[in-house]
Amino acid sequence: MGGVSRMKKDNTIKYIEEEFYKSYNNYPEIIVSAPGRIDFLNTHQDYKGLPVVSVGIDLRTYVAINANNSDKCIVESINLRDEGKEYRDVFNAVHPALKTGKWFGNYLRASALSLKRMGYSIKGFNALIYSDVPVAAGLASSAALEVSFIGALNQLFGFGLSRKEIAEAAYIAEHDIMGIPCGRLDQYGSSFGGIIKINTRPPYSIEELPWINGVFIIIDSGIKHSTADIHPQRQAEINNGLKLLLEMRDLPDDVKKYIKPHYYDTLWEEIDFEKIKNYLDRLSSPYRERILFTYKMHKSTLLALRIIKDEDIEPEEIISTLDLFDTNTIKKSIGDKLRLIGLIMDYQHILLRDYYELSLPALERIRNHMKEAGALGAKLSGAGLGGAIIGLTKDLNTAKKVLEAGISGGGKRGWIVNIDEGVRVEKTR
Repeated sequence: MGGVSRMKKDNTIKYIEEEFYKSYNNYPEIIVSAPGRIDFLNTHQDYKGLPVVSVGIDLRTYVAINANNSDKCIVESINLRDEGKEYRDVFNAVHPALKTGKWFGNYLRASALSLKRMGYSIKGFNALIYSDVPVAAGLASSAALEVSFIGALNQLFGFGLSRKEIAEAAYIAEHDIMGIPCGRLDQYGSSFGGIIKINTRPPYSIEELPWINGVFIIIDSGIKHSTADIHPQRQAEINNGLKLLLEMRDLPDDVKKYIKPHYYDTLWEEIDFEKIKNYLDRLSSPYRERILFTYKMHKSTLLALRIIKDEDIEPEEIISTLDLFDTNTIKKSIGDKLRLIGLIMDYQHILLRDYYELSLPALERIRNHMKEAGALGAKLSGAGLGGAIIGLTKDLNTAKKVLEAGISGGGKRGWIVNIDEGVRVEKTR
């Protein structure tokens, strides 16, 4: 599966250059782009310090930029302009303070502040943004904006930042400066692209994984969601569950030592869940389900990683891990790499739906249509309660059927996407 076609890319770059000239009466010095990402495996786990798996896709955000020999930073968004919304932001290069309320320019101002925290100074510039990544569709549109923008500043001012440093700067901008309770999945997924395992505890390492031969389909439900609204509630519920566990006087010490009052500090990978199964049964809903979600989601992701890397796995281990399915369903997929990955996608969707309560009847209807049309697996991508559903098929013809079915099932729009590389320079003058 290759990246975006040369013709499409060239046409996009030419269009951006022409629009830049209309806005600033000259052409950009640099154009940098970054991909959206599919939230592939271990959704809602990055903020707990657990590894997550991301896929960079060929829906990208582009930032064209040049220096303007002043202290004024001017940014325009083609997308917002075309939607008839406020599309221009102007801020000071030395003091890029955030504006109150929800303002698209805050992602850019926060990115500039993040670079400043890291010891990098910017000067005035003119910038133009164009994006293929749909907003609030679970495909990391904000991260693609931050990563492409920081990548453009990196090239314009010669900071020499690595992909990891760009990702971390973008994370600091969104999490620390804007106060959005995200993990590192989106920013690292956009900066690195491809299929990657992101280890979300220091030093936040990346493992690049083999690309799989299936075809991904994305269906945008058209239902808007907000990470800032969803994440804090689930995080608070996990913390309450952990607090209740710690208050159980008979909880074994060799388990208790790994459990902390906060979800990020808890050493999830060290907990023997067989030892605390009975204690979890004492918890009321939703606390029991939130903690079980964390365990089951992580365990199934570790299984998927081994499958992607073509490791030998005993059938009994697959059956015991995918414990929400009957044995016959699992056995039909054993020996078929893509079918097993699809089954794990289905398993993780069930966890998101039933253990994290992030689905809606409209989302289930779209997903059911996708499955009936031949998707090997289909799951929510992103924060949930809206956004996108991603599907996996073996071939392009089936992918087209799944795309059509997803739209007929209520999806507003959809894409068959290619795996694509991370942040990259598209053009320099």
